[in-house]
Amino acid sequence: MIELPALVTLLTVLLLFGTLFVTGKARGKYDIKAPAVSGHPSFERAYRVQMNTIENTVMFLPVLWLAASHGFGGLWAGTAGLVWLVGRVWYALAYLKDPTTRGGGFGLSTLAWAALLVMAGIGIVRAMMIG
Repeated sequence: MIELPALVTLLTVLLLFGTLFVTGKARGKYDIKAPAVSGHPSFERAYRVQMNTIENTVMFLPVLWLAASHGFGGLWAGTAGLVWLVGRVWYALAYLKDPTTRGGGFGLSTLAWAALLVMAGIGIVRAMMIG
């Protein structure tokens, strides 16, 4: 069932593109000239969502694939990956609307990431002990 982590990876790339698009649109709307990353609060929120999503993706994708290949298989890893993705979308939409409401999405995605980390860790240790 490696297709589910692959689908999650593709959807994550689409999420990254979405945050890029929203940030670019806000840059134009509020006339924030590159390389500036501050100005209108709405632009700054969009930029922070984009950067935070990139930062989290860098930690998420490796553990997703390690959990799928060494941990508990594609179904469990992919399901946790979908939960991470739902959390990140929730986080992004909440942060763009009102930054004080981003906690739920952040918490959900962090829990899903932690589950993937545990799955990957157990799987790698188990593989080292066997092989």
